[in-house]
Amino acid sequence: MCFTLRRGTAEQAAEKLLAVLPRALSPVGARTERTGPQRSHRSHGSSLQRSKTLVIAAGFGLLAVAFASAQSAAGGQEAQTAPPGNGQPATTVSVQVNVVNVLATVRDKHGKIVNDLTKDDFVMTEDGRPQTIRYFTKESDLPLTLGLLVDTSLSQRRVLDQERSASHGFLDQMLRVDKDQAFVIHFDREVELLQDLTSSRDKLEVALEQLQTPQLNQASGNDPSSSDPNSGRGSRRMGGGGTLLYDAVYLASDEVMKKQQGRKALIVLSDGVDHGSKETLESAIATAQRSDTVVYSILFKDDEREGGGGFGGPRIGMGGGGMGGGMGRHGGGGGYPRAEQRPDGKKVLERISKETGGRMFEVSKKNPIDQIYDQIEEELRSQYSLGYTPDRAAADGPLYRKIQLTTKQNGLVVQTRDGYYADH
Repeated sequence: MCFTLRRGTAEQAAEKLLAVLPRALSPVGARTERTGPQRSHRSHGSSLQRSKTLVIAAGFGLLAVAFASAQSAAGGQEAQTAPPGNGQPATTVSVQVNVVNVLATVRDKHGKIVNDLTKDDFVMTEDGRPQTIRYFTKESDLPLTLGLLVDTSLSQRRVLDQERSASHGFLDQMLRVDKDQAFVIHFDREVELLQDLTSSRDKLEVALEQLQTPQLNQASGNDPSSSDPNSGRGSRRMGGGGTLLYDAVYLASDEVMKKQQGRKALIVLSDGVDHGSKETLESAIATAQRSDTVVYSILFKDDEREGGGGFGGPRIGMGGGGMGGGMGRHGGGGGYPRAEQRPDGKKVLERISKETGGRMFEVSKKNPIDQIYDQIEEELRSQYSLGYTPDRAAADGPLYRKIQLTTKQNGLVVQTRDGYYADH
């Protein structure tokens, strides 16, 4: 983003620009827009079906608002500068500054959140190189964009009611009227946006009530060659199962979160076992990082069901191609091949959350889902935002850069994302 300031050297202009960045910028590094949502559908074979028409232009509107806000903030700085004298024309200096914004949560050795630190209490490095923290703020009062991603595959059918009930309470407590927004996505053998971004609790509640697991096509014996167009949601549904976890994280980050400003967080409720995604775990994580989105994972699995989400079935995408059908809890027909070890869903969710700056929680009798939501709410209301300008240009270092944020005080643990991409 480029600002125009009057009467000053490039160094002075940069200082003025950094002074307004906390108000003008979202938590981003250098940003270059990638291909649009429609292209991502075609190239990756994943479809984000919306209950209402996706208004892509809204994303550009948000960017325009952010740019106008930034220019207004810069204009406020101009007003403090006296106009040039003696009829001389004003000198215009254009400065482009890349700022990396890092959200962080800090805990003591007992796990209690620490929320009274200052900028001078932190130490920031990038690939081991010390960085100067240019701005610092506590994030509790800034707008929040939340995305709720709910696994509705067959492995979740006995726990879905608990997830729905707890999610009702969480969104009701977490969202502040006219300040925060949320959206709801479900994923099984497809990824579908049940409710686009809204601050309406009523609309979000309606979306949560729509959560349901897909129905097996009993009449056809789960034969992928015979589909029931009237079965469940979506325009292309066929018998069988699927858990498009990676596609859901990718699409939520790339099509929704990338266009938003401010704090952004996804909450994923799943057993963590992906089956059928076109995206990989790595690309899903990278896309969340590029959109500056923190991912919280809630591991909720049906302990009474052996094998979790091992139901097989076709993977339907924009290209129309699918995987073999049939129910194959232990492989064969559909499901996981016999030679392939079933993924560890817990490790998958842990990795997604750790690398994006969130946490993974596991539902248990001692730690029920309502209590987990309370912990996530506390974290989201106790974040620090720290910004720095890298000491290397994007072209002068690696594409992916590791971030390490620590405190000068011993015994404190900082939770933040692992790094960022210098090209976004």
